[in-house]
Amino acid sequence: MPRRREVRPLDEHYGDLVRVALMEARPAGLNTRQLITATSLTKSQVERGIRHLRDVGAAEHLTPIIWRRRDGYLFSDEPADWIEYEKKQFRQILGRLTRMITGTLDPHLARHPDDEWAHLASAQLTGVRATLAQLTK
Repeated sequence: MPRRREVRPLDEHYGDLVRVALMEARPAGLNTRQLITATSLTKSQVERGIRHLRDVGAAEHLTPIIWRRRDGYLFSDEPADWIEYEKKQFRQILGRLTRMITGTLDPHLARHPDDEWAHLASAQLTGVRATLAQLTK
């Protein structure tokens, strides 16, 4: 069973303030500046609140928070919105992973072609990369 991150009281408080602001704005969303204004929190406190809501929401099977450029953060009841958000997240992870492979791991293998660890990492990450590519479609 995965370990849950320890809940810190301030994170929980910030999460509650962000949740209330987003619920009041429903079905619209709020961008970070609007959340700062609505909650009287700092940017980092809003970010901590959002992280807390994502951790707790996932654990308690609540409606997930998504983010869209035009709407900001919002709660959506539409599975199509969740899928769109998830695909964007997978694209970001795929981009970071691809840059790590091409910028670090491939040069490592080029300079040390017999390195056992680099071969193991390359083999494992090739599978992860292929899976992420499928999930972004």
